Amino acid sequence: MTTAPLLPTATLRGKPIRHSDFKTLCEGLEYAATCDTGLNFFDGKGTLVTALPYSELRDRAIKTAKRLVEFAPKNARIGIAAVTSPQFAELFFACQYAGLVPAPLPLPVTLGGRSSYERQLQRMADTGDFHALFAPASMEGIMTSALNDLNVPVITFEDVETLPMGSSLREHDEKGLCYIQYSSGSSSAPKGILGTQKSVTANCRGITRDGLTVLEQDRATSWLPMYHDMGLIGFMIAPMMSQLTVDYIDPNDFTRRPMTWLQLISDHRGTLSFSPTFGYELCVRRWRADRELDLSSWRAAGIGGDMVRPEPLTEFSDTFGSMGFAETAFTPSYGLAETTLAATFAPRGQGLKKHTIDMGRYERTSEAVEATELTPAEQQRTFVACGTVLPEHEIEIRDFDGNVLGEKKVGQVCLRGPSVSPGYFRNQQATEASFSKEGWLNTGDLGYWLENQLVVTGRFKDLILWHGRNIWPQDIEWAAQAAAPHRCGRACAFASGGAGDEKQIMLLLECRTRDAELLDEIYSVVTAAIRLEVGVPVKLMLVPRSTMVVTSSGKLSRARVKDKFETGQIIDLLDEKPMKIVKSDAG
Repeated sequence: MTTAPLLPTATLRGKPIRHSDFKTLCEGLEYAATCDTGLNFFDGKGTLVTALPYSELRDRAIKTAKRLVEFAPKNARIGIAAVTSPQFAELFFACQYAGLVPAPLPLPVTLGGRSSYERQLQRMADTGDFHALFAPASMEGIMTSALNDLNVPVITFEDVETLPMGSSLREHDEKGLCYIQYSSGSSSAPKGILGTQKSVTANCRGITRDGLTVLEQDRATSWLPMYHDMGLIGFMIAPMMSQLTVDYIDPNDFTRRPMTWLQLISDHRGTLSFSPTFGYELCVRRWRADRELDLSSWRAAGIGGDMVRPEPLTEFSDTFGSMGFAETAFTPSYGLAETTLAATFAPRGQGLKKHTIDMGRYERTSEAVEATELTPAEQQRTFVACGTVLPEHEIEIRDFDGNVLGEKKVGQVCLRGPSVSPGYFRNQQATEASFSKEGWLNTGDLGYWLENQLVVTGRFKDLILWHGRNIWPQDIEWAAQAAAPHRCGRACAFASGGAGDEKQIMLLLECRTRDAELLDEIYSVVTAAIRLEVGVPVKLMLVPRSTMVVTSSGKLSRARVKDKFETGQIIDLLDEKPMKIVKSDAG
């Protein structure tokens, strides 16, 4: 007797599409369960491992929820190790039916070592006051070690299935909480962002109805981690709330085999998939022309989660254009976890709306004035518009006195609307610092308007002030990476070691070699490029690969790299010893 081959869930729903017109996630899953769509989990080679129709997800979630009702009181927080797996999806939605508040937690590989991971997990568990933490058996040891002093039980996914079974459900109503989403961890104290049933359903509606205009024939593909809002909301919750099938690979598999992402899109006619810029860049670097791809179905290739960098995206479209990828499929967007996920989307079919400005003028006057033929090349910078604000939401660009600014005036990006979080869990000080009584969120980002579209220029806290100039660390980093020969990776720029204009601007550049001659060449070429293009004194340090610290979404954490540098935890390849900065009293 032969076993029937495992097949992924269908693209077509078999029912009319609904764009998150539900009051709760449970209501959304009940409707999705009547459709033929669902979630599919593939391994790193693109082989289907598990197909999970929404009908089965609903049944499994309800069964587990009856155990959780007996296990924990209403609104208790449950940490869940956010592995890309059917078990995570089941437990997340079981918490919805049981009236619990899940907190998806990052995995050790993202946080730069076991000790660093344990510290982050301790802070999350402490601020979240977890009733328990659920994890795969393979992670039980490290999580138990991390939570040893907090008296938080760690229960494996398998052992959850042995908890006593109850007979009733306790699902959240429309006024209830939905989850706690932890900030990416770019600072030492991650904040727990509250997602409510109202804010999440509103953002899912904005994403699926207005931002992407999800269609009957759409199918999503994702490698994004479930502990980040772009993976959790964008590619698990929002697809379920619009009955959309999703094909997944694990983020670690994507890092090792990025072509599997593109292969899934090609094989299953994926139409919607997002990535930070670096994901597209990685595909170009790893492309070996060793397979046939058809990317013509990919109608919305989203960019989010970090600054949109036009050069790597142009390389991607040049590389894969012959395989059916259309440059107009690029869909830049802007958002953050405090607004559930999305705030703006580029119009469908627009592609990359580029704006090249005079950075000298920008640094002096905070105006985004177009570069001209007289603007030196090293003072030109190209930004990409991230689209228009979602309906029912507002964005204002304000100066530091709170005045609303007009076209091409750079200021703080402030946002208001139904997707905005009520604040941070049990952190009133941080909530009051970011959320106003009138409902406005100060995002911490800087940007400007370009023909009714938002252009984001960077995080205010990353800005380097030097002799009256506003220096963007990204400019230094990108100039170094563009100039560096082969065998160089991430770069990180920051100011350190003093106050005011006494600061030293540092640039750390990862190198995948320890050959002395190659290191000397890299140092000379990059130093000359920085001097020419940035025009400020920058001290370059060549460091080993994997030195940089990245957040759960893959963003560079400049604050944590700076902390490693200043505490002597970084090796200088040119002299092979840790570099330590002694902070001045003023610093």
